[in-house]
Amino acid sequence: MGKTFGGKKAPVTDTHLASERETGYNRGETKPREGALSMTKKERAKLAVEALKAEYPGAVCSLEYQDPLQLLIATRLSAQCTDARVNLVTPALFARFPTLEAFCEGTVEEIGELIRSCGFYNTKSKDILGMCLMIRDEFGGQVPDTIEELTRLPGVGRKTANLIVGDIYHKPAVVTDTHCIRIAGRLGLTENTAPEKVENDLRAILPPEESNDFCHRLVLHGRAVCTARKAYCEQCCMAPFCKKAGVGPNGEKVAAKKKPAKT
Repeated sequence: MGKTFGGKKAPVTDTHLASERETGYNRGETKPREGALSMTKKERAKLAVEALKAEYPGAVCSLEYQDPLQLLIATRLSAQCTDARVNLVTPALFARFPTLEAFCEGTVEEIGELIRSCGFYNTKSKDILGMCLMIRDEFGGQVPDTIEELTRLPGVGRKTANLIVGDIYHKPAVVTDTHCIRIAGRLGLTENTAPEKVENDLRAILPPEESNDFCHRLVLHGRAVCTARKAYCEQCCMAPFCKKAGVGPNGEKVAAKKKPAKT
């Protein structure tokens, strides 16, 4: 069964069949197979990596950029904003400021006007100018290649830092956006919801060479199949080995049970 877009089901494709061949599980199985729930997290993670790799072979970041600085800035703009909106805004921004030096000579006001439609433009424009000045003055004009250095930049958290480290410098990275946190939890790969804790949990069980693309694929899967409001398990390539934590019998989101208060 194919994915549903706008109420229409897409046909089963070669990538869907490849997913079934890679994992040994068949699309349309909505209940975990016997033994699936007793897997280790590392075993389940390996199956998830292979299933998503076959399902979404061309996993790339949806933000459009030409160099490391542009990706860094686009990622900052994407906070509380869609990637699609960012991609509409950045062409004019990067045409006006084509280099690091051009940004450093700009003003918060001018940058802010160009990014206004991305929301929170006052804060974002200050961060963009601040990070450009720091890259010029403290990092020799080069975007840093470690999470520790990147998170020193204004407005850059671990999610952004991991994206740069993984996509630009091709180092092991785990980008814990909302899709990653949600699906990793449903799969049973983590019991945490705090981004850094989820990152640490996934680093412990994912093959390092697969972790970055795995997170990109979770974004695609989260938009198409395992959505925030409902998990369309009958269309999911991972349903037969998914623990479906926090998911009801019809794919609906179920509130987590509260732990009893200590007395």
